[in-house]
Amino acid sequence: MTCLPTQTPSADEIDIAALKAKYAHERDKRIRTEGQEQYARPTGDVIEDYVTDPHMPVTPRDAISEEIDVVVLGAGWSGIMAAYNLVKQGMTDFRIVDTAGDFGGVWYWNRYPGIQCDNESYIYLPLLEETGFMPSRKFADGREIQRYARSIAETFGFADKALFHTQTRGLRWDAEIDRWRVTTNRGDDLRARFVIVASGVLNMPKLPAVSGMDRFNGRMFHSARWDYGYTGGSYENPVLDRLADKRVAIVGTGATAIQIVPYLARYAKKLYVVQRTPSSVDERPNPPTDPDWAAGLPAGWQRARQANFHRAAMEAFHPGDEDLICDIWTEISRNLAAEMAAEGWPALTPEQFMAKRDVVEFRVMERLRRRVDDLVEDPATAEALKPYYRFLCKRPLSSDEYYPAFNRPNVELVDVSLTKGLEAMTEKGFVANGKDYEVDCIIFASGFEVTSDLERRWGIDVIQGRDGASIYDHWRDGPRTFHGVMTAGFPNQFYMGYIQGGLNASVTEQNGRQGYHIAHIIAEALKRGTPVVEPTQTAMDAYVAHFEGNEIDTSAFSRECTPSYFNNEGEGDGKAKWRLFRAYAPGWDAFQTLLTVWRDQGDMEGLSLRAPVAGSHGR
Repeated sequence: MTCLPTQTPSADEIDIAALKAKYAHERDKRIRTEGQEQYARPTGDVIEDYVTDPHMPVTPRDAISEEIDVVVLGAGWSGIMAAYNLVKQGMTDFRIVDTAGDFGGVWYWNRYPGIQCDNESYIYLPLLEETGFMPSRKFADGREIQRYARSIAETFGFADKALFHTQTRGLRWDAEIDRWRVTTNRGDDLRARFVIVASGVLNMPKLPAVSGMDRFNGRMFHSARWDYGYTGGSYENPVLDRLADKRVAIVGTGATAIQIVPYLARYAKKLYVVQRTPSSVDERPNPPTDPDWAAGLPAGWQRARQANFHRAAMEAFHPGDEDLICDIWTEISRNLAAEMAAEGWPALTPEQFMAKRDVVEFRVMERLRRRVDDLVEDPATAEALKPYYRFLCKRPLSSDEYYPAFNRPNVELVDVSLTKGLEAMTEKGFVANGKDYEVDCIIFASGFEVTSDLERRWGIDVIQGRDGASIYDHWRDGPRTFHGVMTAGFPNQFYMGYIQGGLNASVTEQNGRQGYHIAHIIAEALKRGTPVVEPTQTAMDAYVAHFEGNEIDTSAFSRECTPSYFNNEGEGDGKAKWRLFRAYAPGWDAFQTLLTVWRDQGDMEGLSLRAPVAGSHGR
């Protein structure tokens, strides 16, 4: 079925200059001088810490001491795609280490009511053609995604290589044996040739650092550690019947909260939704997968669909392109392409094209604000729920149930934009806008350590490379890499994530390509009998100069946005090099071509390779 452009207000109906001023005002009133320090990591003194697993008991085991080729840190999509590519390269001597009790990463930990993927499943779930799996619907739920993650590990033979409920405490390069010594909270001593840091970006919960948290006498938990014992119901059947006599507050209105709020609204005696910045929330049609459509898909359909999504979300449609996704992520490109087609695809300068795109974006955001008015009965609540910022200042979301929840008499929006968050917590509840609220339970849907300092994101106490150098100091002012996956001074160590490389609209596609490149380097080093590999300083400096020399300056856009993890909580340019979405400027395809050409040359240019020292048991 053809995907048509959406109906949005015309350019004549909106005052873009006035909207820009409104956007700036909404941003400025939310900025906090402490930046990332407004958040804290959960600790056992106040709330269950991030290692505690409410889903699965920890099975006792003996400490492991072994020499091994590769240790992969993380069993979420990054770690799964790293392991898959190691297997495809013929490597089997590896371990996967994760604090969770199973594969899935964010999909293991997050089991809150209503959890679904907010990207299309046919794009987000990797390796669909390789496994023969087809998601049950456009936006799969969390249980289906986690089960699929485990099935990949089983299908490709690495399910038994994981050390679960195991927290990595330290990584230290031992030059005497040319291996990484990996230590854990289970007493393990893994002496690994190579280490792949595949921790992901949504693995470390964070809390607002509110004074008095330790005073609250009610129940508190993070949304990534949902307590069905308290709320009632279960992951499989989230009937939260134990909240019938409870006053509940949920702190946060991002991707997690818009899925949880309708359930809390349905069951809680009273629900307070604490909002600093509203999300943009579009409609969410979620039909079951059509079996006839699935049966008729040609070979290579998923890669083509991912490429189509990437063009829509990150670049632009070209003449003849059809929008295969047809949702909020692709609307701006779809509408813009329709206008360009109606005008005969005129030749535009980059500046003219972006100006035209900006107008389309303002119209789409105005449509989303008017949707709030259509669905929320109370005018003051509706106004507070409207998103006044640029389209990608916050993650675009979709839900058919979120806005109607505010029409229930038991639901109250507590907008804390003027005080920039909760003022304090008390024995009986919290203080917001100078008012005391008494609650029985506070749920923090406050997100994860996405762009905070590496120590907080990775949660590993010590990472020491050559001569005891710390990666945290080495990258204090921003990453310096070769191809976004290695750095000088840390031999045989690889990194996955948004680090100085190509950026794809689908994070799992990006994970897969990174895993492929890393596995290629490791396999080649082992084949050559030179399994100590490290970028030369010259090559790394050249790559960084190439990456940064071509980089498009997006700092002005970032400064215009309301504070979020997208712009390091509005911390400005001081941490610009750790900005989340720093992309290879020539584009995703150009970056993949750069890596393909480098691999095909076969000489591992820019890397220093050498044989291991005597007695280090090299292959």
